[in-house]
Amino acid sequence: MDNRDEIKDFLRTRRARLTPEDAGLTAFASNRRVPGLKRGEVADLAGVSVEYYAQLERGNLAGVSDSVLDALGRALQLDEAERTHLADLARAAGPATRQRRRPAPGQIRPGVQRLLDLIGDAVPVIVNNGRLDLVAANTLGRSLFSPVYATPHPVGSPANHARFTFLDDRARDFWIDWERAADDSVSQLRTEAGRDPYDRALTDLVGELSTQSPPFRTRWAAHDVRLHRTGRKHVRHPVVGELHLDFEVLDLPADPGLTLITFTSPAGSPDEDAIRMLASWAATTTETAPSTRRP
Repeated sequence: MDNRDEIKDFLRTRRARLTPEDAGLTAFASNRRVPGLKRGEVADLAGVSVEYYAQLERGNLAGVSDSVLDALGRALQLDEAERTHLADLARAAGPATRQRRRPAPGQIRPGVQRLLDLIGDAVPVIVNNGRLDLVAANTLGRSLFSPVYATPHPVGSPANHARFTFLDDRARDFWIDWERAADDSVSQLRTEAGRDPYDRALTDLVGELSTQSPPFRTRWAAHDVRLHRTGRKHVRHPVVGELHLDFEVLDLPADPGLTLITFTSPAGSPDEDAIRMLASWAATTTETAPSTRRP
């Protein structure tokens, strides 16, 4: 298995989105038959030959130096997430990195679960892997994402945010801005695919979603990537109503591929009151997060 098609499509889509005006090539903006920049224009901006850039856009990134990747990043005006993705694609293309990365864990160590439990009912906390599997949570985190847990999923697989977003009709009620949530899910999966093109579970998930969800297929073909570090989640919980929560994403260095995500709200805000209501509901509910699995 190689990732040449991924490289080709990523570079092509980044080139197609830039106009000559974007690149400062206004003298060449008229009478164009193709969208975006031409290969020769990208090559000039990156300081490489047209033949060499054409080779790169055919998917041959193996052995490309960091300086060339940096030059491509500048020429194509890549943001931080896209530059990281390009470097991941180059790394995965090289012979030394054909050693398969250890798959993202599907469970957490007991010490991490104890940490989640000790946080208690003040802050919802979940643990995701790069495939957007909901690997673990404290009680309040399970309550916050109870609709995600309720989405049918294969036996032996954890609940998954992307499967919920694209295959469960309840997602359009749960996510106040479904379009943004859908974009975020796909860009995170695309980022993970660049890190590890050999992840069979991820390949299977992408195949499942591509087969069953046209909105997913459209977004996957765009090759957009995004870093998911901090921001706000806007949800409409079936029990406590609307919640607007700040999230922080923390890597777990001892467990590569896992991230711990906390959700908080300003003191005295309506969202803080809603979190208290959610905690009360969780405490009085026998099964706060039903898990419906399919064979």
